[in-house]
Amino acid sequence: MMAPARVLVVDDSPTMRGLISAVLNSDPDVNVIGQARDAMEARAAIKELNPDVVTLDIEMPDMNGLEFLEKIMKLRPMPVIMVSSLTHRGAEATIAALEIGAFDCVGKPAPGDTRPFHELIDKVKAAAKSSYRYQYMRRPAHPVPAANVNSAPSEYRVGRKVVAIGSSTGGVEALIEVLKKFPVNCPPTVITQHMPSTFTKSFAERLNRLCAPQVQEATDGARLEIGRVYLAPGGERHMTVTNAHAPVCRLLDKPPVNGHRPSVDVLFDSVAELAGRNAVGVILTGMGRDGASGLLKMRHAGARTVGQNEKTCVVYGMPRVAFELGAVETQLPLTAIGEEILKLTAARKEGSD
Repeated sequence: MMAPARVLVVDDSPTMRGLISAVLNSDPDVNVIGQARDAMEARAAIKELNPDVVTLDIEMPDMNGLEFLEKIMKLRPMPVIMVSSLTHRGAEATIAALEIGAFDCVGKPAPGDTRPFHELIDKVKAAAKSSYRYQYMRRPAHPVPAANVNSAPSEYRVGRKVVAIGSSTGGVEALIEVLKKFPVNCPPTVITQHMPSTFTKSFAERLNRLCAPQVQEATDGARLEIGRVYLAPGGERHMTVTNAHAPVCRLLDKPPVNGHRPSVDVLFDSVAELAGRNAVGVILTGMGRDGASGLLKMRHAGARTVGQNEKTCVVYGMPRVAFELGAVETQLPLTAIGEEILKLTAARKEGSD
């Protein structure tokens, strides 16, 4: 049996510190060993207590959460879960934190509603298991500046395939790494990333600034087009693709699948049915098993399938289950996945595939 995950809670609000601590301590496999109200107290607590995981508020006095996170990742890398207000400003800061190297994020609940924090328990447990990986393998991300994006057409000639990608914990960095390899004329690409609803719009905007293709939060009825990437809106509806003659995104108001809405399995199932062999499925870092069975359906339908390897995953959960099911045709390090997708979707010399 593993020892309980040892957690330091950092937030400038005593009420919020108490709420987070109470929720985490309700699970016997989690132990809140300390609290801090600002970066100075947090720094001293980290040195004294050596926690497995830190929960960190975005907005704090003196030094904000982003500045403190950068120092943690440079000086003492460890899993940090960001706790953010559900506002546009909070969402943008959270996306930046995930790029810097935060393990995951949760949104602050409305008064009287503790449900958003209960998912924090699973994230803390997964983060604690990844402590060794963080300390010895992970380093801060270095996003490609928007000015370096090459929007000119490349030698790549797109074929007829559609690309479907699923990701969760660690997915912000992973998706940036994959999509920055895409040319302006990339294949139509649909993505389900597990993320709170308020954050996906900011993430899509961030990807759009960093990458050559046009990236947007998907809308119901949006037509899949070459050079466009569609990110499923978080939290409220599943994203599917339908209509073989002119494929479009459909957002469905249905119950969660695998505990998620949107679910990667729901997206992959629809792509398997719509595109069959004219598709490429990709499963990236993430907790749990969402996407594994859907990727297997894609492979059985004739699609090419790719999984991120264990060494480069923040959490080797979703890709591991998919690999063990036989859903993954090719397993690759993160840095090679973008090029592999382009190779699998390029038009054949005689015209198309």
